[in-house]
Amino acid sequence: MTHINALDPGASPLDYYGFELRRYREGAGLTQKQLGDIVNYTGSLVGQIETARKLPTPEFSERADAALGTGGLLSRLVELVMRSQLPAWFQQVAELEARATEICTFQAHMVHGLLQTSAYARATLGALDRTGLDDRTAVRLARQRIFEKGEPPVLWMVMSEAALYQEIGGRETVRGQLAHLLSFESNPRINIQVLPFSAGAHAGLQGSFTLFRFASDPTIVYTEGYGSGHPTANSDTVKDCSLRYDHLQAAALSLKDSAELIRHAMEERYGEHRDSDGDPVA
Repeated sequence: MTHINALDPGASPLDYYGFELRRYREGAGLTQKQLGDIVNYTGSLVGQIETARKLPTPEFSERADAALGTGGLLSRLVELVMRSQLPAWFQQVAELEARATEICTFQAHMVHGLLQTSAYARATLGALDRTGLDDRTAVRLARQRIFEKGEPPVLWMVMSEAALYQEIGGRETVRGQLAHLLSFESNPRINIQVLPFSAGAHAGLQGSFTLFRFASDPTIVYTEGYGSGHPTANSDTVKDCSLRYDHLQAAALSLKDSAELIRHAMEERYGEHRDSDGDPVA
């Protein structure tokens, strides 16, 4: 176990966060337990964060900032911490998400990570490997904070109808995920279209992909394999995927009809069914 006095703030963003948290806490004359009582966490958790053994959450950071008068330092650092915990091959993608003015994604099998609920994200991440699942889920969800910026990106997601019926995490998890998608109906910056089964052969049969567009930089196309990501600004690839995306949007249902299909799937497939006596059945 790393001793707190041996913590090297230059070792990683997580170590730097712990070093700064400890410095501000001691400057305020508080013990770990006292700070924990103020921010409604245990003193043990404060100690684990200070020694880089536990990831801080955005919520913890906001409370600690307020308690210690840091001027929002920890809340700014936590974004770097979370990004540093992503797989090395995905860190560049998280940076693209944070800088993009528009994100256009086609998802063939499941909901994009930027719109996943905690339970859905946990189920996808834990399909084969459940080690460190709490932290990995928190890291994925932290990417969604890009929508809290003063000028958040515009997101367009075209998703296959198949994603509505893939029972990732079980019925309740999928129902919660679909309800979450419907919560964006009145948000003009988050737009969800469903590509119905009736579309038949379509421009996305080769798999999922994402287009990142920026205010002044070239558009980047991102595709993903098992344990690897492939961003490229190659002009031919960008033109091809942009055309594919245009066709996918044209073949997909309208925003309104997509919401109705999501609502139908949520109620008909994942809703609570009752027997003739009115009792719930599986």
